[in-house]
Amino acid sequence: MILESVKIQPVLETDRFSLRPLRVSDVGLHEFYTKDERVARMTTSIPHPLPPGASAGYIDRCLQTDRDEDVWVIDGTKSGLAEIIGMVSLERLNQTQSELGYWVAPAFWNMGVASEVVRFLVDMNPMQNKTMFAAVFQDNPASARVLTNCGFDYISDAEAFSVARNATVATWTYLKKYKS
Repeated sequence: MILESVKIQPVLETDRFSLRPLRVSDVGLHEFYTKDERVARMTTSIPHPLPPGASAGYIDRCLQTDRDEDVWVIDGTKSGLAEIIGMVSLERLNQTQSELGYWVAPAFWNMGVASEVVRFLVDMNPMQNKTMFAAVFQDNPASARVLTNCGFDYISDAEAFSVARNATVATWTYLKKYKS
């Protein structure tokens, strides 16, 4: 008999939102938001136009026990908002470092969603990281402000490929160090 360890992903609660693992039933809203070019263009991995089955495939990968990334739905139902208003993730780079990623659906921009969720996740540090990294495209200064307001320090300019843009795009890279 082979026993595999399952990475348990906690449900986390902010004052206004629940951060919960993806569910298969999230495919419709996930697809609705990620097919929006404004969302896709600010990520490295969401294609535009979104191909059929992309959301279902993504959710399936996020539910695997051997995943290297924990992805949480930003669920706004406790504030009277949609069941999915965005996503936030931590990708394990090694045992002490993760990379933070997030997006918020345009209907919920300028409501403080990203700031609240990122600050909460950084404070909770659910993977017990010593350092957390994040990068944003340089044409997205709002996301850069979220990171600096949540305790990240700018460390460098870089570049990343954006699938939606089919181009390499200039980025700002940020680091959050935790005290030992």
